[in-house]
Amino acid sequence: MPNLSKEDVLAELQPIFREALDPPELTVTRSSNALNTPNWDSLAHIELIEMVESHFKVRFGLGELQDLKEVGDLVDLIIEKANK
Repeated sequence: MPNLSKEDVLAELQPIFREALDPPELTVTRSSNALNTPNWDSLAHIELIEMVESHFKVRFGLGELQDLKEVGDLVDLIIEKANK
């Protein structure tokens, strides 16, 4: 998936977050995180990462995941991985 824009990735993440976290009306932004997003707990986080890896056909290392603080960080990491 080369040449992904930040906006494209964020748009593709919307349905993944809605499925994993359940609220169908949920909208995530680059500043969304586990503290300000309903139903985002540790188990949902694992499910989110698995779904993101599958959707974008990327794999994240443990160190990379530990550095993620908000959705924007995830978007940037997806783009970095997809463009390799």
